[in-house]
Amino acid sequence: MTETEFLALAQAVLQRVAETLEQEADAAGIDVECALSGNVLDIEFIDSGAKIIVNSQAPMQQIWVAASAGGFHFGFVDGQWRDTRDGMELFARLSELAGAHAGQPLTLVP
Repeated sequence: MTETEFLALAQAVLQRVAETLEQEADAAGIDVECALSGNVLDIEFIDSGAKIIVNSQAPMQQIWVAASAGGFHFGFVDGQWRDTRDGMELFARLSELAGAHAGQPLTLVP
């Protein structure tokens, strides 16, 4: 994949994460603030102050996630963003992390 293709794909996934998380949080009554600036999505859970940072890494062609549970790297494999260590899909991992910060289950869908 070219760098231009990666950047377009990564930007689209960051926007989708923000939109999906805000919709799920609103429906569940959870106060979440998502701020997308360039290649970085900053997610803040207002009540707990917890944060998740999602950003694209063009040189590696990966999406990186930083949360209190650790750091995760995702590569684009067979049309999905998959964790380079355990193969978990990006939105599934973010659902797990966001649910832990929110104190209740949240389901983000690609």
